[in-house]
Order: sequence, then structure tokens, then C-alpha cells
Amino acid sequence: MDKILEGLVSSSHPLPLKRVIVRKVVESAEHWLDEAQCEAMFDLTTRLILEGQDPFQRQVGHQVLEAYARYHRPEFESFFNKTFVLGLLQQGYHSLDRKDVAILDYIHNGLKLIMSCPSVLDLFSLLQVEVLRMVCERPEPQLCARLSDLLTDFVQCIPKGKLSITFCQQLVRTIGHFQCVSTQEKELREYVSQVTKVSNLLQNIWKAEPSTLLPSLQEVFASISSTDTSFEPSVALASLVQHIPLQMITVLIRSLTTDPNVKDASMTQALCRMIDWLSWPLAQHVDTWVIALLKGLAAVQKFTILIDVTLLKIELVFNRLWFPLVRPGALAVLSHMLLSFQHSPEAFHLIVPHVVSLVHSFKSDGLPSSTAFLVQLTELIHCMMYHYSGFPDLYEPILEAIKDFPKPSEEKIKLILNQSAWTSQSNSLASCLSRLSGKSETGKTGLINLGNTCYMNSVIQALFMATDFRRQVLSLNLNGCNSLMKKLQHLFAFLAHTQREAYAPRVFFEASRPPWFTPRSQQDCSEYLRFLLDRLHEEEKILKVQSSHKPSESLGCNETSLQEVSSKAAVLAESPCTSDGEKTLIEKMFGGKLRTHICCLNCRSTSQKVEAFTDLSLAFCPSSSVENLSFQDPASSPSTQDGGLTQASVPGPSEEPGVYNPATAAFVCDSAMSERMLGSPSDEFCCTENTCVPSESSTILVNKDVPQKPGGGSTPSVTDLLNYFLAPEILTGDNQYYCENCASLQNAEKTMQITEEPEYLILTLLRFSYDQKYHVRRKILDNVSLPLVLELPVKRTTSFSSLSESWSIDVDFTDISENLAKKLKPSGTEETCCSRLVPYLLSSVVVHSGISSESGHYYSYARNITGTESSYQMCHQSETLALASSQSHFLERNSPSAVIEQDLENKEMSKEWFLFNDSRVTFTSFQSVQKITSRFPKDTAYVLLYKKQNSTNGLSSNSSTSGLWVNGDPPLQKELMDAITKDNKLYLQEQELNARARALQAASASCSFRPNGFDDNDPPGSCGPTGGGGGGGFNTVGRLVF
Repeated sequence: MDKILEGLVSSSHPLPLKRVIVRKVVESAEHWLDEAQCEAMFDLTTRLILEGQDPFQRQVGHQVLEAYARYHRPEFESFFNKTFVLGLLQQGYHSLDRKDVAILDYIHNGLKLIMSCPSVLDLFSLLQVEVLRMVCERPEPQLCARLSDLLTDFVQCIPKGKLSITFCQQLVRTIGHFQCVSTQEKELREYVSQVTKVSNLLQNIWKAEPSTLLPSLQEVFASISSTDTSFEPSVALASLVQHIPLQMITVLIRSLTTDPNVKDASMTQALCRMIDWLSWPLAQHVDTWVIALLKGLAAVQKFTILIDVTLLKIELVFNRLWFPLVRPGALAVLSHMLLSFQHSPEAFHLIVPHVVSLVHSFKSDGLPSSTAFLVQLTELIHCMMYHYSGFPDLYEPILEAIKDFPKPSEEKIKLILNQSAWTSQSNSLASCLSRLSGKSETGKTGLINLGNTCYMNSVIQALFMATDFRRQVLSLNLNGCNSLMKKLQHLFAFLAHTQREAYAPRVFFEASRPPWFTPRSQQDCSEYLRFLLDRLHEEEKILKVQSSHKPSESLGCNETSLQEVSSKAAVLAESPCTSDGEKTLIEKMFGGKLRTHICCLNCRSTSQKVEAFTDLSLAFCPSSSVENLSFQDPASSPSTQDGGLTQASVPGPSEEPGVYNPATAAFVCDSAMSERMLGSPSDEFCCTENTCVPSESSTILVNKDVPQKPGGGSTPSVTDLLNYFLAPEILTGDNQYYCENCASLQNAEKTMQITEEPEYLILTLLRFSYDQKYHVRRKILDNVSLPLVLELPVKRTTSFSSLSESWSIDVDFTDISENLAKKLKPSGTEETCCSRLVPYLLSSVVVHSGISSESGHYYSYARNITGTESSYQMCHQSETLALASSQSHFLERNSPSAVIEQDLENKEMSKEWFLFNDSRVTFTSFQSVQKITSRFPKDTAYVLLYKKQNSTNGLSSNSSTSGLWVNGDPPLQKELMDAITKDNKLYLQEQELNARARALQAASASCSFRPNGFDDNDPPGSCGPTGGGGGGGFNTVGRLVF
């Protein structure tokens, strides 16, 4: 058979014919062969694999060898023995050199084929010695990467005991010898990939054997601190930095800077080479370690080293700002070097000639990331020019280039300079790293920013703090499912029970990111929230349909894609859910109903429609400052689907007089705002037993040609925006209503009333407006008062059951920029019911910091509120309060709700509000929430969550399943609990290793950084929660710097 195969592969027959015959040869492998025939076949296939003249021959060799080795395993075990493998590694194969990567690939595949055979143990022992020898020979990156692949798959081949320490040290030296002379993108990508494989191997060894970490780091320092001019260590050593536990930074830096055996020349050389590492594209935390070392040297007053290194490397660091992949780290190091170098302008003046060209280049590309970067850079430049004034000839071109960017205040500049001076570093070594500690004192878990994912993090934290919603998600039985709700449950479970300071929501981010959202770019958190809720809602509807057709199957066993959602969403449209039992969880928690009523002003015929909503988008009241702007945010336009949920938007300002109807107004009990009174209507309302009909003079006309703000220019409140949303409007001009009764376009009056309130009321403030002149989206930075207690007017009627759900009006809610609604006095004949005021408590606030929706930062304030708190007893159903509220926009201090509001604010002082800012979670207060915009003008409330007070949320039927439902979250299912327990054990192990590191610091033990010095004790070290991974990848290798 071997002769046939050999003749076949070297013949000139057509390739398809050869493949057919090869398939027959492979199929014949299951037939019996004697030992000699098997050996002959193994010899031939080995020769084809290692010396094949073309890819076809090598492919045939792999296929046939695998087939015959599987069916004739004893014969292959006898063939693939220690002697044969040792010969390949030390002598090669015929003309093939022993360092050829094909040799390692062949051995790698051979180990896979005999993995279940006893003789594989002998091969493991052999390879433990041979891989150490190979590493000592300083293999090229390609061969070393293949060796790393083999050792990653077969960890049994990694040297053990003291040899493992030697192996890691030699591997570090090998990486230090890596070089890439090519400038082609393909070769650069391949080189970076090879280095990453080798560094990942070292990370795995450090995790498995922590005793190898410290000797490896000593070897790294020995390489980069060498003053031998004949050898320059490779910048590829930077790939190891991301795998060093950040928790060790204080110990290592202090030991390094205080070790008398480390000479100043060696320290200078090491620091310069670490700064060179900023060029490595995938290195994480290099800037953190560089800054930590700079601070450590300042703490021990080694200023000569700092001065030499700064003057030598400041221009190189500045040039790294041109490259997007390494720009954040370079800017951090540049800022520290400049701000700390305060004794002379020499370092700053070295980069002054290059500033203008950099600024002009970044301004011209117009990217949001470039703008955000320039804001940081210009602040740094202003600080330096303030500190080193007196050089107008040098600074004038820079001032002209950065004139469009904000200038920090003098107080801020002084604070920054004072905190950055070398003399301020003596007791602040630990401040170089903010994540040394464990979980914050709040007991809450942060969310790691995965690259401009603060828009997701802030929304997730707000939803997590919505207590009733969180408990319902955690109580769902989703075992075996892979739905988005399952991933949300997993995320909530870890936020609630992990012992880590911050959690990385990578899986949930990939599953929940809208497909049109560009990864690693800033997005609109409101748009993300809508997409998330709608996706969860549609997914549950589809699962209900599937369960109705397949009742025997469990729900949610398959992850629903966007295409599935869009294709199946219409299934339930023909039978919309009405009862609580048929509602989805999103409908139960966030769903409300909005009734739109249109009355033709000619024939007085009326039409009505009820729509579901999950949030209300509130536009700002008219203001001359924004009269040329359209308030319609593309992300906020209503997207109603059949049977789905919608987000109700509101018209922007118009130039016509408007009406304010107190009977439909929303009311707030806010002691901080009750002093700002609006003008009250002077006429009485004509009220029957259950109906409140305003008289002709009871409406308030608003002249929208003049800016209107309550209280003569005081800060508007959420209540004002909600009132503006619910106020009647006249459809006229281009926005006329087509009346079927009149069979023509007619002026009409449109009113909107909330007929069913949600458990959680989501309010989005439309802050991003479209500038029609410059065709850009701008942010409205107006401050808005946030009421702690909000009373929502809800109008319930019994006549709606007779309305046609299929009626639709010919008004485009999204086309508000074309014809702004003209709000006029409502019809005196319309029957208006008195609002039932439903009280809501403020649960969370998502804040946007910045001036554009494409840039900036999101964070959130939140607190725990349940629907069964007894501390707050509202008297909102009293007629006295209803009549009082119909005569005033804000309640007086002595009104019942104002008294309740004041009492709540007093109690709020002792309650806990939390500030969620990505990984950081801190305590805060409601006063901080109220004053955020006044203190930081670019930080404005964007999305608000209010919790309906004293509600049972219609889901109390599950509350008896566990006592934890009364005061805590439901118990987790076993699958979730096991995952969290496993991760927490890992975290405790990491903390134990960190404690050993701190003990090493206290004892000043064997942490010498002499080139060859290490002891046999178990040193501290672990790849902690921030140590793993190979970075976020890169997109533009052609722009890398080596």
C-alpha cells in the first residue's frame, strides 16, 4: 500500500483523481496490516509530511498518517518512540534542519495521536529536557511560537521544579532576543502574534507555578538594565507586562528603587527601555508601571535619574501620540513626566516645536476620539505654559492652535501642578495604582470599561439597582438556555455576589450590543437601553410562542438572534398581551400605555389610540438659545412595532403660542423646588363627581416667541418637561390632521394622556439636538432639577374597550423637526377626567459628561428602592390634594406632598446613594446628584429611572417561594452559584498571593533585582484579575511603532 501511495503522489495524474485514490487508501487503513507494512506506511507519510514537495503531498501525509495511526495504534506507538523523537529534535530529518518548524509540528501531531498510550509518559519526560535545551539556543520567534503551541496543548512537557524557574528565565531571555526587521503589515502581524503566544505561555506557567514569577521578573529587569552596548533587548518584552499582577506594583517598585545593588546607570537604562515599550501595540499597563517607577524614584529622591530619563525620552513619548493604538498610554506618561518636571522648562520646550503640527492634524480629522484627546492635551499644555510663563514667542502659535478648546481654571492648574510635583511623591507611592484594593467599602461591584463601554455600564448598573426588576431576573428558571435574558441573569448574579472589585461584562456586551454600534466607540446610552429592553421583550414573546407550540420543551434553549427577533416579532401582534399573566417581564416592569386623542376643530369628531411605551422622551421647554435647533434625536424617535413596545417622544419648541393645562400636568413634591413658583391660573375648574372640566380661562397661554422658564428664569425641573410633554397641541399648517368625517385636512387638537403607569418610569431628556445650520448634533447643557418624588397623572377610563386598536393618525411623531407642534387652548367641550396622581421615587440617574453624544463619558447615580417600603405613605388620592394641584404647578411648603417630600429628604440623608463610574463605586448623597450640573457644567442628567411607590408590581405570587424575597434577592440556581463560587475561590487564592507579596514587602526579604539573584523560597506572584489576556488586538498594524 505504501508503494501505491508513493507512486500516486509523485505521478502526473490529475489532482481530482489523486484525491479519489487517496480517499481509498485512507479507507483501507481499517484493514489488518502486519507490523512491517505499518512501519513502511508510517515512514512514507512522515517523509511526505516533512519533505513533501508541495502542499498536496504534505496534506496526504497528514491524512494517511492520522488514519493508520488511529487503526494501528500499537504499531504507531512502536514507531513514534523516544529514540525517533530525540533524533528529530537533535539531528533533524534527512535534509531538514532540527530547528525547522515542521519538526515541532510533526511531534505536536504525533503526541495527539498517542495521547492515550502509556509510552507518551516517556516522551513527556524527554521533552521536558529538550524544550529547555531548545529555549537556551535562543530560537527565532516563529519556532518559539510553535514550541509555545506545543507546550500549551501538552503542559506535561513543561519542565518541573527548579527547572521550571530556569525555563522561564531562559524564555524571558529568548524574548529579549526577538527582532522583526520587516516593515510589511503582514509580517508585522505575524510577528506580534508569535510574541503573544510566547508571552501567554509564560503567563500560564506563572499561574500554575507562582514560584516562577519573581525570578522571571528579575530576569526581565536584568535584561533591560544591562549596560552592555553590544546587545539591545527587544521591545517584545513589553508583551510580558500585561501578565504581571498589578497588585505587586507597590512591592516590586519599592524593592527596586531601594535595592542598593541596582546602580543608577542600570536604573536609567531600565527606565528608558520601559518607556520604549510604549511602542508595543498590545501591551497593557506599561504606562502604569512606568509612572509607578517614576513616582517610586521620586519617593526616594533619585532626581538625577528622573532628569536624565525625562530629557532623553520626552520627545519619543510625544511622538507616540501620533499612533492611535499606543496614544492613551503615551499621553499618560507624557503628562506625568511634564507635570513632575517643574524645576526647569527644558523638558517642555523640547516638545513645543512639535505641538502645533500635532494639534492641526488631529483637528482636521474630526474624529471624536481625536477631539477628546486634544481636550486632554490642551489642558496639559495650558498647565505647562502657566508654570513656565515668559516665552510669548514660543507659546503664541500654540495658543492660536488650541484657542477653540476649553482652558482650565487657574485653581485647577495650581491643583494639578501641586499634586504632580516630585516632592509630593514621598508618601504617595501606592497612589500610582487605584486598583490595589479589593471590593470597595460600598459592597457594590463595578463594571470594567471594555473600551468606551461606559454607556452600557451606566445603564446596566441602573437596571441592577432597580431592585424589583433585578429580583425577577435572578428568579427566572433559565437553566440550559443561552438567551440574552440568561446572560443578563448571569451578569446580575455576578454583580450581586462576586467578591471582586469590578467585573468585566464581555459576554453580555457582545450579545447585547446593537449591530450598528461600532465597537470601542462611544454610543448613546438611551439608544442602547431601548434596544436592550426591546430585545428582551421580543425574545420573551418568541419563547412564549415556541412554548405554546412545543409545551414539552423548556423555554429559551436557543439564543435568539436579531434576525429571529425581527422575523418572529409579528407572531403575537394579532393577539396583544393584556393581562399580567400574558405580559413579558419588560412589560410588567417598564411598560405603560399612552392614549392619544385627536379632535377635529371643524366637525368636533374625535379619534383615539392607545400605544405601549417603555420610556418617555422629554424635550426641553422653548428657549431662544435653541430656537434654531430641532429637538428630535434620531436615537429617540419612536419605533413602534406590531405588538411591541414604543418610546414616546415629544415635540420640540414651536414659535406659536402654547397652552398649559393644569388638569393634565405632572406634579412634584420637591422641597428644594417648591420655592420656584409658576403663575397659577386664576379661574376655578368646573368639576363634577369624577370629572374635572376646565373653564375657558383656566388654561395658561405660553408665548413661545419668548423664552419660558418657570419662576422667571429659574432652573426647569423634570416636572416642567413632563408637563410640556402632556400639554395639548394644535395640529395646523403643514401638520394638519386628515379628518375622515370632513374628508379633508383640518386643524385639530391633540392631547396625550397616560392611561397605565409602569412599575419603573424611564424618562429620557432629549439633550442632543440637531443644528440645521452646521449639520451637527449638539448637546443642550441646561441644568434640570431632579425631584426626589414625582407624581405622575394617570387617567383611567372605561370607554377605551370600545376603541379600535387599529386606528392610526396621520401624524409623523418622528418628523418634529419639520413642523413643530403648535400648542393652543384645548376644546372647552372635551371631557377631562381628574388625574390620579401616582407617586414615584427617584431610583437612578444616568449622567452624560461631555458636549457630544459621540464622545464624553457616562456614569450613574442609583439607590435601592423596593415596591414595599413602609416609610413613605402617600395621601395622593385625597380630593384636597387633587384640587390643590390643579391650581398650582408646584405645591406649597405646607401642602401634604411637600411635607412628605421634606420628610423624605430628611430621611434621605441617612440612606445610601451610590455613584457607579465604571470600575469605581463610591458612596454619595442626593445633594450630590442635584448639584452635579452646577458643579460640573458638562455633566448633565440624561436618563432617569423612577420607581412606583407602594406597588406590589403584580409579581408577588413568587414572593412566597423564599424568605429572601422579603428583604433580599432570591436564591441563585445551582448553575449560577457554582460559577460564582468557582470565581470567588480563584479570587481568594489571588488575594492570598497578594498577602504574601505584602509580607515580602514588610520583611524586606529576597526581592533583589540583581541580574542573577533569586532564592529558593516561594516568592509572591499571581496573575490576578487584571493579568490575563493578550490585549484588545489592533486594527492598523501598518501604523505600529517598533
